[in-house]
Amino acid sequence: MERTFIMIKPDGVQRGLVGEVIGRFETKGFTLVGLKFMSVSRELAEEHYDVHKERPFFGSLVDFICSSPVVAMVWEGEGVVASARTLIGATNPLSADPGTIRGDFGVSVGRNLIHGSDAIETAQKEIALWFSEKELVSWEPTVNTWLYE
Repeated sequence: MERTFIMIKPDGVQRGLVGEVIGRFETKGFTLVGLKFMSVSRELAEEHYDVHKERPFFGSLVDFICSSPVVAMVWEGEGVVASARTLIGATNPLSADPGTIRGDFGVSVGRNLIHGSDAIETAQKEIALWFSEKELVSWEPTVNTWLYE
């Protein structure tokens, strides 16, 4: 089974959308294997967004992620990385499809509620950055027999 990293950003937490976001992943049939409600250190935020280090918005992005608690999660399932990206919707909520998290709840690019890994390799890196192996729980929901052949 594939795993992905998902983070509900400060705006999603502050707007009370944690349950809604988790519910969408559960309803889709994915398995939650890691969950943290946490304040993000500047060092962790800078390492997470290192790919954007040279971009003009890097500092404000790091400031934003550190401004309020986030919910960091690891989800598991077949094709979960690509499927999660579809559930999340386009980066700009104004062009995100209705029915996606950003399409239904997002208002602006800088406050787009959620982060999701964009590739399997990225997911592996992000999961290792945010979680230790001891913090992840491998388990098989009984519903999996109704989801997978």
